[in-house]
Amino acid sequence: MTFSIVARSADGKALGVAVASKFLGVGAAVPAALADVGAVATQSYANLAYRPQALALLGTGVAATETVRALIAGDAGPIPHRQVGVVGPIGAGATFTGDACHPWAGGAAGDGYAIQGNMLAGPQVVAETEAAWQAGADQGRLAYRLLAALRAGDLAGGDRRGRQSAALLVVAKGMGYGGTSDVWVDLRVDDHPDPVTELGRLLEMHTLYFERPDPATLLPLDGDLAAEVRERLAKAGHTDAGLDEALASWAGIENLEERLVPGAIDPLVLAELRAAG
Repeated sequence: MTFSIVARSADGKALGVAVASKFLGVGAAVPAALADVGAVATQSYANLAYRPQALALLGTGVAATETVRALIAGDAGPIPHRQVGVVGPIGAGATFTGDACHPWAGGAAGDGYAIQGNMLAGPQVVAETEAAWQAGADQGRLAYRLLAALRAGDLAGGDRRGRQSAALLVVAKGMGYGGTSDVWVDLRVDDHPDPVTELGRLLEMHTLYFERPDPATLLPLDGDLAAEVRERLAKAGHTDAGLDEALASWAGIENLEERLVPGAIDPLVLAELRAAG
């Protein structure tokens, strides 16, 4: 009923899952991940206990392949209908598809990734997902690489019953909001006619509101630019004595506080300020 990819970033610092299905709220059931430990997707008559079990095994240093074997060995339920994918902080990913999963069902795995799907339009869904994942090796942001792979599978036919939900979960140490969480991206589209496209829209918004600016792109807040920013902030009612303070006052209301750097302005923040009038 679902297709997914679990994967690790090229630098090994991030782990995540992208999933889509003709199923309500697939993000509530399939994915789980823990920074520096691993990621797992459980689907096809999903055993949600696989999520904590897999992460516990990976956390003790058990490889992905052995983790999958242990999950299956310890399952008293309908193993022929199960499907699961696992990736750890190093090494190859692993996937399992029971021989009674609704066709088409299957998967693929390699260094740092595992792809699996059931009730798919055909084997091309997994093949195109894998091809897109491999082609995205230069994409440094795991969330965007996972989304591109998921989109490729969706365009190849995805779930043969249609589309309903999608989700994206990425974890990395200290990369969550304010640096106080390891959950970098956690987005869900629970019920939508084109959930993968909608997930992409949400990811772009997430990047704007939650990611920190690229230091190489920051613009010094001085001269004409400082005068323009001060004028625009004043028009918006933010007249604090210090420019950094006025910008922070406005940015906090606009949910852009993660992009603030004293003495400089992120071009994305500047664009939002200009668009505000």
